[in-house]
Amino acid sequence: MGFQFQHREFIWMAGGVLLLILLFILLLRWKKKVKKRIGDPVLVKSLISSYSHKKFILKIVFLIIAFGLGVIAVMNLRRPAADETSQRKGIDVVIALDVSKSMLAQDLPPSRLERAKQFINKLMTAMPDDRIGLVVFAGRAYLQMPLTTDYGAAQLYISSAGPETVPLQGTVISEALHQSSNAFNTTERRFKTVVLISDGEDHDPEAIATAKELASRGMMINTVGIGSPEGAYIPDPATGQNKKDEFGNDVVSRLNENELKQIAENTNGVYIHLQDSDEAVKQLEQQFSGIEKKAYGDVSLMNFQTYYWWFAAAMFLLMLTEYFIPETKKVKA
Repeated sequence: MGFQFQHREFIWMAGGVLLLILLFILLLRWKKKVKKRIGDPVLVKSLISSYSHKKFILKIVFLIIAFGLGVIAVMNLRRPAADETSQRKGIDVVIALDVSKSMLAQDLPPSRLERAKQFINKLMTAMPDDRIGLVVFAGRAYLQMPLTTDYGAAQLYISSAGPETVPLQGTVISEALHQSSNAFNTTERRFKTVVLISDGEDHDPEAIATAKELASRGMMINTVGIGSPEGAYIPDPATGQNKKDEFGNDVVSRLNENELKQIAENTNGVYIHLQDSDEAVKQLEQQFSGIEKKAYGDVSLMNFQTYYWWFAAAMFLLMLTEYFIPETKKVKA
């Protein structure tokens, strides 16, 4: 990554240079007309004999250049420090992890949730150049970790994710998708994808409609189903017994593949039934392999050398010089 402007949004100020040049031209024309109105050229020449037209032009040129340098200073020209190696290629991936109590079911030992965490860690290892974000959801959805390349911090967030992090229980997939969408930077022209990991147990009537809406904005949603269609009992950590319904019967949690498949199909994504983590990671790698990976600098982790003060200093010197340049000619002895 070479030189770049930090505040490119101020480029419009460069139009002020053209405006100053235009005003300068109009001023010269106005002066010329005034001379003609006075009449006698000899008289005009005698009246302005001490006036230096060249010095006047020089002063204006200095002011115009100073203004241009000021614009560059405001935009802050910079480049990465010599020791920076943060130039990378990659995509943005937000992982939406279901942490509802049904994810404690043990039909995928040691539990659905633990196997999901193992899968996420292996996925991150296979995607060293990508930025990862984490959304956890149950009855509500929360952005647990914004997009980052700090995988050490990401592993800490993932290991701490559990039912206790989302007090309201349920499986509200639509809200998880909205939160995942909000995690992306809409001003960056980068490929954005969501990896939704859930047992899909509670049917969310808004999930498919939300997925279609996000697909229209160019987002791909890949879904990972975890659990078994036959289902399993949900252990209650507080009591050590299985979770029971209102009638006192043990609750059986089953994988709802149909909804997860529809979400993937409507967003050009892929559905994966998680059984072998390594195989699931390979499937997602294949899905991402066709995506154009553009270079980007992770500016959040990058140190820059800034050069605004060079331009600010040059602007100040030009303005100071212009102030002390007289518009009169030197008097000959």
